[in-house]
Amino acid sequence: MGSSNSKERFSNRVENYVKYRPGYPAEALDYLYSDVGMKASSRIADLGAGTGIFSKLLLERGSEVIAVEPNQAMREAADKELGSLPNYRSVAAAAETTGLPEHSVDFIVCAQSFHWFDRPAAQAEFRRILKPGGKGVLIWNSRLTSGTPFLEGYEELLRLYSTDYKQMTHKNISADQLRVFFRENGMREAAFTNGQLFDHEELLGRALSSSYVPAEGEPNHERLKEELGQLFERTNVNGQVSFDYQTEIFWGEV
Repeated sequence: MGSSNSKERFSNRVENYVKYRPGYPAEALDYLYSDVGMKASSRIADLGAGTGIFSKLLLERGSEVIAVEPNQAMREAADKELGSLPNYRSVAAAAETTGLPEHSVDFIVCAQSFHWFDRPAAQAEFRRILKPGGKGVLIWNSRLTSGTPFLEGYEELLRLYSTDYKQMTHKNISADQLRVFFRENGMREAAFTNGQLFDHEELLGRALSSSYVPAEGEPNHERLKEELGQLFERTNVNGQVSFDYQTEIFWGEV
C-alpha cells in the first residue's frame, strides 16, 4: 500500500482522527519501557506517526522521537501538538524511504500504520536505520468485533456499507505473516485491553475517522449515518456505547 492514494486518503479525516481515535493504555507503555527495553535515553523512530498520538506517549516518557509521516495534513496536526517539545522532530517521508541515517535509531515503532507499508521495502529500511540490536515494534488497537450487541452491530454496518473495508483493515495481516518480518523465532507478542465511551456524536466522528467509512457526499454515507444512529439507540447504556479494543504488540529484532 505504498501508493500516493493511501498517503492522501486520511487528509479529510484528520480532524476526526485527532478527536476520536483511541490512545494506548498505560500498561502497554509500561511493557515497552520494561520488557521491550525502551528507555528515556532511547532514540525512537515512529513510522507512519500520523497525528502524533503514539509519539506523544513516547515523549512523555522522556525518549527522543523522530515522527516519520508522508501525509501533510496528519504531520501538521502532530507538529501543532508536539512541535514545541525539544525531543521531537518530524520528517516528511514514507516508512520505506525515511531518509534517516543508517544505524541511527534504537527502536522503530509503527502504531496503527504497518498495514499500509510495502513490507519487503519497509523491512530493508528498518534494518538500515536500526542500530545493531535495535528492535522493531508493531502496535495496533484492534477493535473487537464481537462480545456485545453494539460491537457486533458496528462490524455488520462496516461490512454492509464500507467500500473497501475488507481490503483496508490490518486484520488481514496474521501473526504468522508478521513473524517473517522479524528474525527467525524472534517475534514476541503482548496484548492489553483498551476502550472508549462515546455518545452519539462521538460515535459518528469515530466512524468517520476510518479511511474505509464513506465520507460525506460518498455513496452510502447517509445510509450508514442513519443506521449508526439506530444502532446507538438500540445499544447505548446511559447515553453511551463502549468501543472496545485489544492493544496488540508484536516486536523483536528485524
